[in-house]
Amino acid sequence: MSQSNPKTKDELREHLKDIIRNIPRQPGIYKYKDESNEIIYVGKAKELRKRVSSYFTKSHQYDRKTRQLVREIRNIEITIVDSEADALLLENNLIKAHQPKYNILLKDGKSYPYICITDEPFPRVFTTRTPNKRQGTNYGPYTNGKTLYALNELIKKLYTLRTCSYNLSEENIREKKYRVCLEYHIKNCKGPCEGLQEEEDYLKDIEQIRNILAGKTSRAKEYFKTKMKSAAEKMEFEEAQKAKEKWEALHTYQSKSLITNPNISDTEVIALLDDEATVYVNYLKIEDGSIVYTANESYKKRLEETLEDILPMVAVEFRQRFGSEAQRIVSNILAEVPLPKVEVINPKIGDLRKLLDLSLKNVGYFKKERLRKKLDFAEKKQERGLAAVEALQKDLGLKELPLHVECFDNSNLQGTNPVSSMVCFMNGKPSKRNYRKYHVKTVEGANDFATMYEVVYRRYRRLLEEKQPLPNLVIVDGGKGQLSFGAQALKDLGVYGKIPIVGIAKRLEEVFYPEDQHPIYINKKSPSLKLIQHLRNEAHRFAITFHRDIRSKNALRNPLENVKGVGRATIEKLLLEYKSIKKIAVTSDEELKELIGANRTRLIKEYIKNNPDLLS
Repeated sequence: MSQSNPKTKDELREHLKDIIRNIPRQPGIYKYKDESNEIIYVGKAKELRKRVSSYFTKSHQYDRKTRQLVREIRNIEITIVDSEADALLLENNLIKAHQPKYNILLKDGKSYPYICITDEPFPRVFTTRTPNKRQGTNYGPYTNGKTLYALNELIKKLYTLRTCSYNLSEENIREKKYRVCLEYHIKNCKGPCEGLQEEEDYLKDIEQIRNILAGKTSRAKEYFKTKMKSAAEKMEFEEAQKAKEKWEALHTYQSKSLITNPNISDTEVIALLDDEATVYVNYLKIEDGSIVYTANESYKKRLEETLEDILPMVAVEFRQRFGSEAQRIVSNILAEVPLPKVEVINPKIGDLRKLLDLSLKNVGYFKKERLRKKLDFAEKKQERGLAAVEALQKDLGLKELPLHVECFDNSNLQGTNPVSSMVCFMNGKPSKRNYRKYHVKTVEGANDFATMYEVVYRRYRRLLEEKQPLPNLVIVDGGKGQLSFGAQALKDLGVYGKIPIVGIAKRLEEVFYPEDQHPIYINKKSPSLKLIQHLRNEAHRFAITFHRDIRSKNALRNPLENVKGVGRATIEKLLLEYKSIKKIAVTSDEELKELIGANRTRLIKEYIKNNPDLLS
């Protein structure tokens, strides 16, 4: 679920503070993202909130590059794990997968070693502190000396590789340009420089070394385990201890690449939770036993959509996004997915269950955070609404807090189809279920003043009859004329003085009180004026929409339907027979009486006579 970045520094500061404030005090990893939503740093922590907050509260203690990192942070994402060790493992996996720029840049002051496998005939394997991509493939960095030592020893014990820097091209070997050295005579090299070893065999060893450096260390571990047992059987305890230490160091290295059992094949984990409106998803991608991608996402639910319906869509989307070809999906929901040879399972025990539990833990936190943010947003909107209401009370000098405000507006087009609208705001926010539309009944033509009187009178007569609560403030859209007629309606109902009423004039946004010659000018930046304008604009929008609907309806209405006492069925019968009003007008009364009766014939003929424009 991508999120839009805050635009101002203050918004950014509040955004990050809000995230940090709600980060759990648990082990895990944190991902810093920049304004383009790219991961720029991945870190681990025994206690996430404490570690992440330190970047912002102790930034003066960091070096220049770390301070630059902090300046680029626009969003923070976390993944919760079960232990500090698991956080270390996942951090390493994600750094390898994403290669965040600051995970490299911030190590500038430290010289961690790498293992390089060169891109040349009979590749060399060596340790370097200055990795060069053009030279070959680099594995690391290694912060643990024991791990690096164990790997070098392992490679030396398992494989015989050259250590020279000769250019072993086919031409040089064929021309016998080089001679074997001491390493060959002490059996640490098989002499590829003189063509004594086939390059194909050599490259098979290199491929195995690449697997070990990538974390596939089962064969290597078995080697040291066998050596440890053999030494122990021979009572060579010192050698057994050395083999054990190497096995443990290798296991530590393997753990840095594997957060789960190395025997787990490529797998996707998808955990889903939902509420009434939203589905929350956590996704883990496992390759060779390593979690290499983590992601959270939310989706709006359609009507009556279940998690079983959503899982196939989510599986396809994440599979495309992260390029997975795994044939197994682990999920808390069982459903068929439209992917060939892909099985969905819900394990109950074992390492796959642990993976699912980890994913469920993260999706639970993600859901909780999203619900909290929704609640915070709603509360802030409520607070903003109440602040505007309090400002309105102060600016208008009202005795009561105007929690219930109603605003009226009229709409007509050159006197035709006059209508009115009333909108209602509760606690400074629209209450649309209380909006009302009015067909003007007692006013002919375009008479805004009389129309305002009618709708205000009708509205509050109804509330009084039904014993409904009256508003704390009434606003009419218009100047002194509309206001005075609205106030007169309240007087005639006996509630004038009980309900404050004001008018707002559009031109200068002036607010008028009844019987007060001078208007009130509210500060243009005041939340109370913005609230009044919101009410006025909403009433105008509602009235205009209603008026358009009426006009559209009337445009499709046959004029004869305005004849009182004549129904639609009669009009349809006439038009079916005579096709037009002109033909009906020239048809004899006797003929019409036979079709629709004497009374209806009289009404229609009189209506046509009184409205000669119908024949034009």
